[in-house]
Amino acid sequence: MVQTPEQKFELITRNLGEVLGADQLKATLAERDIKLYWGTAPTGRVHIAYFVPMVKLADYLQAGCHVKILLADIHAFLDNMKAPIELVQARTKYYEQVVKSILRSLGVPLEKLEFVVGSSYELSREFSMDNYKLAALVTEHDAKKAGSEVVKQVASPALSGLLYPGMQALDEEYLGVDAQFGGIDQRKIFTFAEKYLPMLGYSKRIHLMNSMVPGLNGSKMSASDPNSKIDLLDTKKEVQNKIKKAYCELGVVEGNGVLAFAKNVLFPTSELRTGHAEFVVLRPEQYGGNTVYTDYASLESDFAEEKVHPGDLKSSVAAAINTLLDPIREHFESAEMQQLLLEAYPPPAAKPKAVKQKKKHNKRPDAVDAEAEAGAEVKAVEEQLANTNLD
Repeated sequence: MVQTPEQKFELITRNLGEVLGADQLKATLAERDIKLYWGTAPTGRVHIAYFVPMVKLADYLQAGCHVKILLADIHAFLDNMKAPIELVQARTKYYEQVVKSILRSLGVPLEKLEFVVGSSYELSREFSMDNYKLAALVTEHDAKKAGSEVVKQVASPALSGLLYPGMQALDEEYLGVDAQFGGIDQRKIFTFAEKYLPMLGYSKRIHLMNSMVPGLNGSKMSASDPNSKIDLLDTKKEVQNKIKKAYCELGVVEGNGVLAFAKNVLFPTSELRTGHAEFVVLRPEQYGGNTVYTDYASLESDFAEEKVHPGDLKSSVAAAINTLLDPIREHFESAEMQQLLLEAYPPPAAKPKAVKQKKKHNKRPDAVDAEAEAGAEVKAVEEQLANTNLD
C-alpha cells in the first residue's frame, strides 16, 4: 500500500513519548524515506521490556524506514564495566540472537533490518580522530550530565563514562542515519548530540523517544535489578512467581507495574501478532467469567473502579507473558544456544572455603610458644638420627 508522507509521519511518531525534530522529520519524508537506528549495549540478560522497542521497529519498517540495529559492544564495557571485555563478544552474539528471536515471534521480517556491531567502525582511525576532537570541545560538566540517566552513577566514576555520550553522538554520523530511536532516558544524550555534532561539521539528527516501561516494583525496569524485571528466558514458574510478588494494589493505577506490562507490552504485541489488540482477564465462572479487553483504557478504567481484582489481573498477565515468551524459550533450547548463553553469562566462580586453624585453649601465649619451640627441637633431633650411619 502506497503511503503519503503524512501517513508515514503518523506511523513513525505514534505512541512515542517525545519527538525532537518533528519539522525536520516532515521535511525529509516529503522527499524520501528516512534512515534510523536503535542501539543496545550488550550488558545484562535481556528482559521483557525489549518487546517495546521491537514493536516500534515494526512501525518504522511499515513506514518504509531503513532500520539499523546497533550492538554497542564498546559502550557495554565503557559503562562502568557492566560487561567485562572478555565477555563482550559472547554477549554481543547473545543479544543479536535474542533480538532476532523477539522480532521473529512478532512476525517482523528480518531481511529488512541491518545489524551493525559498534567495534566494526568505532575502532577506525576516522572515528578515533573525531572522538578526540569531541574531547577537546566537550566540558566535563556536559559529558557527565549527558550520561546521568544512562551511564551507571558511582561515587568515584571512571573516565570511560564521560566518553560514552560522545561516542553515541558520533554513532549517528558513522551509521549514516537521519534519526536515532531510544528510550526517553536517552534524552540528555540526544540533546548533547544536537549541540556538539554541528561543531564537528555534522548535521543535527532527529530523535525519537519511547516512554520508559515501569518495572514490577513500579520503578524503571532495569537489567541490573532482578526484582524489577522478567528475563526472556525465565521459566513459566519464575514468571508466575515474579508477577505474584509485583506491586498491584486494588484500584491503584499509579505505579502499578502489572498494569504497565499490559499497556506497554501485551496490548501492542497482540495487535502486531494478530492484527487486533486483545487482552483476556481470566476468571472462574462464579466470579463473572473471562473478560476480553480490546483497548488498554477500558482495562485501566475497570481496574480503577475495582471491577478487576489484582489476583485475576496478575494471573492473566502471567499467562499472556508466558505465551509471548514460549517461542523465544524454544529457540534457546538448542545445545548451540545453551553454549552461547553459558559463554555470555558464566556462573560465578565458587569461593574457596576458608580452612579454620585449630586453636589451643586454656594455655598462656608464652606456654604455646615454648611448646612450639620444643616441638621444633625434637623434629631436628629426629632428622639428625635419620641421617646418621650407625654401622
